[in-house]
Amino acid sequence: MVSDKYCIIMAGGVGSRFWPVSRNARPKQFLDILGTGRSFLQATVDRFRKIVPAENILIVSAKQYADLIAEQVPEIPKENVLLENRKRNTAPCIAYATYKLLKKNPNVTVAVSPADHLILNEEVFLETVETAMEYAVETPALFTLGIKPTRPETQYGYIQANKATAEIVREHACYQVKTFTEKPDLEMAKVLYSSGEFLWNSGIFVWNIQTIKEELQAHLPDIAEAFSEISRFYYTPEEQKIVDNVYSSIDSISIDYGVMEKTDRCRVFEASFGWSDLGTWESLYTQSPKDAAGNLVNTPSAMLDGVKDSVIATTEKGKLIVVKNLENYIIISTDDVLLVCPRDEKQIKAITAELAMNNLTEYL
Repeated sequence: MVSDKYCIIMAGGVGSRFWPVSRNARPKQFLDILGTGRSFLQATVDRFRKIVPAENILIVSAKQYADLIAEQVPEIPKENVLLENRKRNTAPCIAYATYKLLKKNPNVTVAVSPADHLILNEEVFLETVETAMEYAVETPALFTLGIKPTRPETQYGYIQANKATAEIVREHACYQVKTFTEKPDLEMAKVLYSSGEFLWNSGIFVWNIQTIKEELQAHLPDIAEAFSEISRFYYTPEEQKIVDNVYSSIDSISIDYGVMEKTDRCRVFEASFGWSDLGTWESLYTQSPKDAAGNLVNTPSAMLDGVKDSVIATTEKGKLIVVKNLENYIIISTDDVLLVCPRDEKQIKAITAELAMNNLTEYL
C-alpha cells in the first residue's frame, strides 16, 4: 500500500556533551547509552516504523557515518540515506530532504525528528504525531511539538503559545505561536515555567511538503533555490557529487532561526509523552532511575562507598569501578579515557575545547 506519510530523521550531530563515550567517529546517535540493546538511531527508526513504512523514512547525516547507518538500520533503502559533506545545521538538512521528496511525491506529509531523543511514552508520542500529520495534510501550517514543562529547565528552548487561539484536534490542544525563546538562565526559566504559556521546544516538526517548500522559499530563498535547481539529479548516480557542491556554497543556519521564528504559519501542538533530548550526562542523570544514594550507575561491576548523586559508567565489559567519598561527580571509563569531574554540564564542554586546543583531537 502506497503511503503519503514520510519521516525525516536528522542524525548528523557529534554529541560532544556526552564525551568521552560519544566520539567524532561514533557519536551518541549510534550508541546504546540507555542500555536497551538499541542505539538512539535504531530506537528512533523502530518508533517511526509503527506509523511510517521503512521505505518512507529518510535519514540525513554526515558522509562519514554512511557505514554506521547501513550497519544499524539496513531496512532503510540506500537512496533514503542523505549524506552531507559539511556541517550546515538543520535548515539545509531539511531543505535537502524536502526537495528530494518533492521529486518523488508532491503530496507528502512529513514528520521531522532528531535521532537522539528519549521518548518514555511511545504510544502517546505516536498518537500525537499521527494526529498532527493528519491535520497537516490539508492545513497550510508548520507544526512543532511543544512539551508541557515539568520544571524550570535551562537546557531547552521555549515556545510561547497564544492560548487565545486554541484549537482542539482529536483532544490535542494546538495554538498559534507568539515567540521563541533561547535557552534561558535559571531565573528566566522559573518565570517562563510559572507563566503557563510556555512549552519546551522539542525540535520535532510536522508539515505537508508544499507548505514547508513555500516557507523555505520565503525565508531562506538561497537555500531553497540551491536544492530546487538540482532536482534533476535526485535519485541518480550524480546526486552525491552535486549535493556536495551545494553544501560547499550554502550558509549554516537552523530551521528554527531561519524559518520557524520568521513565519506567521507556525503552530504548536501541546504534548506530554515523557520527552528529553538527552543532550548531556546531566539530562541522562535527570531522566534515569538512580540508587538509594542518588547515583546513576551504568555498569554491572561497581563498588561505591560514600558516593552520592553521581554518574558512574563504563564501556568496558568486566571492568570494576571502585569509588569512595565523592558527591556530585561524573566518572566515565572507556578503553582510552578516564573522566573524573564535577557533575556540571559546563565541565565537559570545557574539557573537549581544551583537548582541541592542545592537539589531542584523537580523543574527541
